Order: sequence, then structure tokens, then C-alpha cells
Amino acid sequence: MSRRISSVAKIRATVRGDGVFMFGDSIAVQDGPALEQLVAAQTGTPVAVHDWSGQPASAAVDALADWSRKYGLPDRIVMAVGTNDIFAPAAFATEVEQAMKIAGPKRTVYWVNVHANRVGLSAAVASADRANSAVINAALNRAAARHPNLRVVRWAEFLKARSGQVSKYLRDGIHTTQPVGQRARNALIAQALGSAE
Repeated sequence: MSRRISSVAKIRATVRGDGVFMFGDSIAVQDGPALEQLVAAQTGTPVAVHDWSGQPASAAVDALADWSRKYGLPDRIVMAVGTNDIFAPAAFATEVEQAMKIAGPKRTVYWVNVHANRVGLSAAVASADRANSAVINAALNRAAARHPNLRVVRWAEFLKARSGQVSKYLRDGIHTTQPVGQRARNALIAQALGSAE
């Protein structure tokens, strides 16, 4: 499945129940159903998703703006995008600022940072992946320093702390393994959401 987008009824119910909106890319398409269950069980609130394979931050922010106009927003928003921005990392910081403007200062945005180091490609590609991931993560850190309501979910740091075991968590240098990597990443997101309760 290349995308998962909640129904209008689910989106409206999530706003009414002050649940969680989640916007993600192909990692979220794969891991999202388990994450929805985990977050719903943990918070007791509904979750609405807009997960689309290949979705860069710009498309996710456009979707956030669209949902904000049409339905309003809950107090918690998860942005699990940025990996596809490794191909044009300079524009990422602008998208983060736009997302924070849409969310406003009273909502909390949880942004999952990125780790890209695609396996089986040239050393030059791997080096570029790592460098561009660092650009994106640095932009997130700078934005979090400006916006107290932006929480960075530190997936990249989780993997860095397990540098000799990354293949246990990632099947291709980007997407999670199942179930180990999926559980680990989902737990980090759910933990971040839970810490704000």
C-alpha cells in the first residue's frame, strides 16, 4: 500500500476528541497501523493519519494546512517526514517553520528526525545520505530552540547509539525492520506523546 489517509469521519472525530494527527512517508505507511494502535491505547484518544510513500515535508505541510482549514487541528501533531528531503535538504527548514506557523504556539508538534544511509549503493551516495540527514536534523534542532512547542523525536540518536546494530533496526538503511525496528521507532514516538500528558 502506497498511502494511508484517514476518512473524513475519522479526521473529524480526532479533532472532536482532541486526539493526534500524524503525517508521514513510506516508513509511516508501513509502521503506522501499529503506531496508531499503540498511541490510541496509551492516550485513549483517536488518531488520524496522512501517510504517503515518497511524501516530503512540503507535501505533509500542505496536507496539514488543508486539514487545518477544513477540520481544525487537535493539540498534538506528529510529523514523521524528512527522509525524502535528503534530496533537497536546504528547503526543509522553511517547511518546518511553515508547519509551526500552521500549528500555532499552543499546539505541540512532535517531529521525528531522520536517519538515511541506504545500503548497497556507492560510498559517495552513503556519504551524501549521512550529510544530508545531518542537515535536516540540524534544521530541526534549530527550530526546536526557537519553538518551545516543537519536540524532536530522536530516532537518529537512537540509531547512532546502536551504530554496530543498525541492520537490526533498518532493513535498507531507511525503512524499519519488522518487528524490531518498527517497535523501537513507534515506542519513541509514543513515549514522546506520553511525556506531554
